[in-house]
Amino acid sequence: MRIAALLALGAAIIATPGLADTTVIHAGAVVVDADSQPRGQSTVTVTDGRIVSIEDGFADAPTGATVVDLRNKTVAPGLVDLHVHLTGDPGGDFWKEAVEPDEWGVVVGAKNARLTALAGFTTVREAGSGRESAFALRRGTEEGFMAGPRIVAAGPPLAIVGGHGDVSGFRPEVNEVLDTGFTCTGAVECAEKVRLASQNGADVIKITATGGVLSQQGRGLEAHFSDAEMKSIADTAHSLGLQVMAHAHGARGVEAASRAGIDTIEHGTYLDEAAANEMKKNGTVLIPTLMAFQGVTERLGKGIYTPVVEEKIRAVAETARVFMGKAMRWGVPIAFGTDAGVFGHGRNAGEFALMVAQGMGHREAFATATTNAAKVLGMEDEIGRIAPGYSADLIAIDGNPLEDTATLENVGWVMVRGRVID
Repeated sequence: MRIAALLALGAAIIATPGLADTTVIHAGAVVVDADSQPRGQSTVTVTDGRIVSIEDGFADAPTGATVVDLRNKTVAPGLVDLHVHLTGDPGGDFWKEAVEPDEWGVVVGAKNARLTALAGFTTVREAGSGRESAFALRRGTEEGFMAGPRIVAAGPPLAIVGGHGDVSGFRPEVNEVLDTGFTCTGAVECAEKVRLASQNGADVIKITATGGVLSQQGRGLEAHFSDAEMKSIADTAHSLGLQVMAHAHGARGVEAASRAGIDTIEHGTYLDEAAANEMKKNGTVLIPTLMAFQGVTERLGKGIYTPVVEEKIRAVAETARVFMGKAMRWGVPIAFGTDAGVFGHGRNAGEFALMVAQGMGHREAFATATTNAAKVLGMEDEIGRIAPGYSADLIAIDGNPLEDTATLENVGWVMVRGRVID
């Protein structure tokens, strides 16, 4: 009898589902998305990392639920930054690449992931890192081992040999040792490197389609890859279900990347009307990264950058203050990205003020970091708004971000995938 009783008890335990982890949030106001007017006093219920309901007023919490009192705050969707480099901090010491192991990037990235989440950014797209570091961070935040946002990771960027994104500035034998193995020449090899990136765990393919400002070459900022190479990259990535994000500054490089089927243009500094028309025709999204330009300008004349890099920064500075406004007037779709890592992590929301300064409305700017960004990631049914079934990615602020995005620079409470970030 005793054995039978124990067996029955064991069966009952197995059959009983685990207790749900429920959090009830009492909010003074709720912004559910960029298209809707804020709701008044509301109760948001979260169970097992998902939003279950939004009710008017302050509803009673079920037994055992955690209650969060945000009655004097506005609760809004967590923000999305489509261009960050969590594994790096700002500075000009490019030579550190030769002395610091990739593992150190995970340590730096853990620090920056927490800062990014505390700033209200609950999803980020990691736009280039060491071979494994961003993937380790992605897993760490997903499994709750470290505080941080959801991470969509590219891993090492694809570049031409000797171009922006390739190793440069060292002796040839050192360049060779530091090479991550993701340079390519010709359409066939470029397709192979896309497949290699996919095999290694990339969520998105990052390429450096033109020259760059912070690399050590003094050459121009126009197209690096040929049209055939870029089309091969885009077609191969799409066949694998992956999008392609392209670092691109020069107008003809931007135009060529859009024509090849690249999904997003990162920076787009010298965009002109012809390139804008190509982007509009193809639905290519601009990620303007205005904070990157501000961040590098803040460090001019301080001995941080090499002379060749300083010259390039000064050359691009004025254009960086106006190009996004032109893109907007030309009808180019825009989503939010900052290039955090070029400036200090945690300052991501400073991008809103720069977007508004170039003519974007506050509500539209808020949309770029919520619904627009979610659509770019193909996650519009998962993040970017507060709705039943969506991931519980929430922030609390003072005021109404639809009227003043400056409120987003001071986030007081953050939840990522149902976990509160302390």
